[in-house]
Amino acid sequence: MTNKKKVILTEDDLAIQDAIKMILQSAGYAVTVFSNGDNLVKGNYDIPDLFILDKQLSGVDGLDVCSLIKNKPDTAKVPIIIISASPQVAPAAFKAGANAFLEKPFKRREMLELVNGLIT
Repeated sequence: MTNKKKVILTEDDLAIQDAIKMILQSAGYAVTVFSNGDNLVKGNYDIPDLFILDKQLSGVDGLDVCSLIKNKPDTAKVPIIIISASPQVAPAAFKAGANAFLEKPFKRREMLELVNGLIT
């Protein structure tokens, strides 16, 4: 069995979800996809090597989920990328504890460079 790095992607737009999942899987990552933040808020997940959170999730704000993850001792050091179509979100993303911000739409190479840089 290969020891793939694990990524949890939380994105409610199915097209974007599929695109990111394909990009990451083709690069050799194991991807778990959630369509909303419920599982993350409740702690119903295996701790990954990286979280990718959409800012605009149905039901819960991605920045709130980011803060929650960063304030839990077992996940505080796990890197988080916040993705959003709005570049104005970047300062709030970093304030919430995100390690990186990626503006939609993004290029495949841009996503992979960011992910590869955060997962060592």
